[in-house]
Amino acid sequence: MVPPPLIWFLVGLALLAVEWLGAEFDGLLAAALAALGVSVFTALLPGLMAGGQVLLFALATGGLLLVLQRWSRRRERAIPASGSRGHATVISGFAAASAEGRVRWQGQSWAATNLEPERTLAPGEAVLVMGRDGNQLQVLRGGLSPSEQER
Repeated sequence: MVPPPLIWFLVGLALLAVEWLGAEFDGLLAAALAALGVSVFTALLPGLMAGGQVLLFALATGGLLLVLQRWSRRRERAIPASGSRGHATVISGFAAASAEGRVRWQGQSWAATNLEPERTLAPGEAVLVMGRDGNQLQVLRGGLSPSEQER
């Protein structure tokens, strides 16, 4: 029979592997850490029954989720908003037939989609960054001129 600490260790490693592969589940990291913790705990106290191990795993997972959520909220508030985050300058593209082009945003060249494709955006024109879809910005005409952005 496989010892319980090894089972919990393998469960923890499997959950970490799933997290590493990019699964979109918020509690996965907390569950992996909890399983690794239960593995250590069951190695130190081998008399803990299976029901107690599962209960310990559930409590540890829930506790870690609460700690991570509080830490995440506190970090989000601590990040100051950049004054230039909503303004970009058109570099190329955005012809009348295409909504795709490139803009310079925060010193970097980005692929962008014009949210008003019927309006052509000329190189050097200021645009507002309305959002982001992966590594592509979503922009609208408007915003500050390039000289105002430098200030």
